[in-house]
Amino acid sequence: MKIRLLNKLLFFYCCTLSISCNHSYQKVGFQEGDLLFQNLNCGELCNAIEAVTEGIDGKDFSHIALVVNVNDTLKVIEAIGNNVQINSLETFFSRSGDTAKIENVTVGRLKKQYKNLIPKAIAEAKKIIGQPYDNIFLLNNGKMYCSEMIYEIFKESNKTKDFFVLEPMTFKDPKTKVFFPAWVNYYKHLNKEIPEGLLGINPGLISRSNKISILKIENYK
Repeated sequence: MKIRLLNKLLFFYCCTLSISCNHSYQKVGFQEGDLLFQNLNCGELCNAIEAVTEGIDGKDFSHIALVVNVNDTLKVIEAIGNNVQINSLETFFSRSGDTAKIENVTVGRLKKQYKNLIPKAIAEAKKIIGQPYDNIFLLNNGKMYCSEMIYEIFKESNKTKDFFVLEPMTFKDPKTKVFFPAWVNYYKHLNKEIPEGLLGINPGLISRSNKISILKIENYK
């Protein structure tokens, strides 16, 4: 009896502080505007990204995409590969080893009070299809990386005011405080300086936003 009472008090406390209750799981189907958080298996670079970017509930994310309706079919718009592009849900989930059942992707949805931003954000996303992928991870350089695309389209939808927050980027191992060798080699190959400390955004940071709810969706078919 005491344990049940304690659990209820903890639940109320969390809700009051808007911590865990912001991310309660719900069994629902996909909607246009949903955000898909993914753990890509791209080797050392993805591992380095995940080591310095904490996702909701301690999950690792290295990619994010936006669900859109195209001719009555749900697809995703994402910055991946060479550019911003539209792909099928099957293509997206296959990267995580998911078939019809979703096990390795986390789904986020804007809370009710922010849903009015979705149509404009989707329109903005469609405008930049084909824009080059930003492999340097810098803001405002005419290119887009995955979470930058989400940040920019919702900023435009929010009357050019930040909707998701930016934070200083780091490319250093949190344990040793030195740059990950993967990033050193990566930027050396690009002949660019590592943008340590510059403002940026990542999928993990977006997943922890108090403006979205995390959903339980079991399949996409």
